[in-house]
Amino acid sequence: MNAPRTPELDDLRVFCMVARKSSFSAAAEALAVSPAYVSKRVGVLEASLGTRLLHRSTRRVAITEAGERVYAWAEKILDNVDQLVEDVSTTRRIPRGTLRVSSSFGFGRHFVAPALAQFSDRYPQISVRLDLFDRLVDVAGEGFDLDIRIGDEIASHLIARRLAFNHRVLCASPEYLARHGAPKQVTDLPSHSCLAIKERDHPFGLWRLDVRGEPVSVKVTGPLSTNHGEVAVQWALAGRGIVLRSMWDVRPLLESGQLQQVLPDVTQPANIWAVYPARLAQSAKVRVCVDFLCEAFVQTGLAVGAEADASR
Repeated sequence: MNAPRTPELDDLRVFCMVARKSSFSAAAEALAVSPAYVSKRVGVLEASLGTRLLHRSTRRVAITEAGERVYAWAEKILDNVDQLVEDVSTTRRIPRGTLRVSSSFGFGRHFVAPALAQFSDRYPQISVRLDLFDRLVDVAGEGFDLDIRIGDEIASHLIARRLAFNHRVLCASPEYLARHGAPKQVTDLPSHSCLAIKERDHPFGLWRLDVRGEPVSVKVTGPLSTNHGEVAVQWALAGRGIVLRSMWDVRPLLESGQLQQVLPDVTQPANIWAVYPARLAQSAKVRVCVDFLCEAFVQTGLAVGAEADASR
């Protein structure tokens, strides 16, 4: 190998695609170039850095230990370059780079993850990383490009686009209601077994509700509580109490009769938003991802809002 020299950005891009696809031909297809071109650019990069980046065989391509380090650095370098170009460019460009997305456990697993898998197929030059949390994420401070969140309390310094309408409802199993009766009004809730969830924007044990347009806060208790919404729904199905849960999650259970809505005039606003830092307002990769998620959520049956981007 020759002495290391500064690598070309295009060579780093080609190498990253090969590393992600574990294939020269798949990388070539994603980049709309020939496999020979991909092989040549990777060879030039290896010569530039003076090290072997990939193990080649007739069946597959495997990244070396040095290649893993180069890949991690290349992702950061290319992402910074892409953000630089997007920041100063006045024209729209082909979206590419790394897109760091966060969301909550339940919605992220059931809706965001499948949509992002399809998004990756449509935009192969964008590398997507999805992290799921049971807490509210500081998008800019924690280095995320996009947070898909449920709940309408969004800091004013962030940009938000509503992806779908949603609200939370109170529900319980027929078995629980047969044993304990249904609450007649909000003030009855503290005397019931309520399944509290410590999840992202939920104040633990405090339900902030909307009663026919009027805000009401109720402190609830019960023998069971969790930090995972799916666990709370399982407990509700087992007749262990009343749960406050999003319609995207419990609608099928309400339609099948496995759960019944109680206090139907009582809801909690919880729309679904794409939230991102103001510095990424012109980001091509963020824009196309948000647009794609809108399309994907329509196909899954979520009611999509008509509003365009708006600073909150």
